[in-house]
Amino acid sequence: MTGMNRRPRPDPDQPKRVRKGLVIINTGDGKGKSTAAFGVMTRAWGRDMKVSVIQFIKQPKGQYGEQLAAEKMGIEMTATGKGFTWESEDLADDASAAKAGWKLATDRILSGDYDLVILDEITYAIRYGWIDIKDVIDVLQRRPEMEHVVLTGRDAHADLVEYADLVTEMKTIKHPYADQGIKAQRGVEF
Repeated sequence: MTGMNRRPRPDPDQPKRVRKGLVIINTGDGKGKSTAAFGVMTRAWGRDMKVSVIQFIKQPKGQYGEQLAAEKMGIEMTATGKGFTWESEDLADDASAAKAGWKLATDRILSGDYDLVILDEITYAIRYGWIDIKDVIDVLQRRPEMEHVVLTGRDAHADLVEYADLVTEMKTIKHPYADQGIKAQRGVEF
């Protein structure tokens, strides 16, 4: 019976486990990138963590389920977008909105007031050149040590993927709209 209460010796070949704020990316062509981020939002809220969400594409109308839920939960969610870029009549206006969203995101990330900041659909603004990838990585490097940041959207920049701690690529296997012509469903897509 001797030695039963001893801790196992650490494996020298395994990396030391540390606690730190994570940079998480949900990317890919499949559905679920934002949905997964809002799952993390709910978990953090459930743990009494301070959460902020900045949406880079969606408009500030309160018409999306996640916006309604965040409001009920008391989570700060700000939509700074102008809608889907393929429907835009003024890309300069979209670029300006993205830059304003990035300014807000930078202030929130660096403030030290949040445990989790979600940058929903930011990859599009980076891909279109409206937000400089070097600025994004610089801000992520300067964030508080224990702050988590989740970034979502298709085509995440390679430098961002390299910098992140966790990257998940969503892949479409089957989609009701694309494959069957079924409209976006309330409570599922919006």
